[in-house]
Amino acid sequence: METRKADGDAGLVEALRRDDPEAPELLVERFGDRVYRLALRITGSNEDAEEAAQDALWTAARKIQMFKGESAFGSWLYRIAANAAYQKLRARRAKAAEIALDDVLPTLDQDGRHFEPMDDWSNRVDEQALQSELRRVLADAIDALPPEYRTALVMHDVEGLSNPDIAAALGISLPAVKSRVHRSRLFVRKRLAEYMHTV
Repeated sequence: METRKADGDAGLVEALRRDDPEAPELLVERFGDRVYRLALRITGSNEDAEEAAQDALWTAARKIQMFKGESAFGSWLYRIAANAAYQKLRARRAKAAEIALDDVLPTLDQDGRHFEPMDDWSNRVDEQALQSELRRVLADAIDALPPEYRTALVMHDVEGLSNPDIAAALGISLPAVKSRVHRSRLFVRKRLAEYMHTV
């Protein structure tokens, strides 16, 4: 018989279900920043991210009875947050500013693996003058990703969620998560390489 790992947020879930007056504050304290960062990466707007994060936390607290415990509470909350952020994005989508990911991705072989040689510019990253500029280029590259790719990358590489948790949070398949994270990393790496060739 398969046993599920205990959810570290079980106490919070129970407090929310009991309508404990301190539970919403604990929810915001524990997840507010992470939910906001995810919403910011999806929407690209501080105002929209704040609204989406507030909507997500409010919805999670109000609809806690809908949480069945089939995934971690955090995954369930991230799914709510991602949906709230996507709604904000759809409401003000500026499609013209987006790029087509396929137009800028490196070449892949028939198995989906990157096969072009990659430059090794890692020794230059330690140069003090480049560090803040590289952070800006990295942030710009992540922001240039289509929202669904940006979300997967941020959840995986910034928030540290596992691929199965991301799949559960976004309601997509595990191969789709792996593909989005992989393709996003290739895109970001390409942008960084282009920058390193100009300095």
